[in-house]
Amino acid sequence: MLAVKSGKVVIGSKETLDAVRTGRAKMVVIASNCPPDIRSDIEHYAKLSGTPIFVYPGTSYALGEACEKPYRIAAMAIREPGDSDVLKLVEGYHGEQD
Repeated sequence: MLAVKSGKVVIGSKETLDAVRTGRAKMVVIASNCPPDIRSDIEHYAKLSGTPIFVYPGTSYALGEACEKPYRIAAMAIREPGDSDVLKLVEGYHGEQD
């Protein structure tokens, strides 16, 4: 994931939640198997702050691999996309989730 290499990201559910609460996240990426309690907390604060959420279609293991990390990633926040087009995944976002 180019955003991890060239941009600024926060990895981990606690760190992601903090970034969303403080308005430092431009976008949140959640693995498809993110634990329900963590996911609902992140979704709640993302909705309050107007931060778009992208649900990664793979597991936390796959998200970790996509970010070239040797561990699972249940959630991450994009603070600066860098050279990536990751924010286009949620282009047209207007604060509503399916």
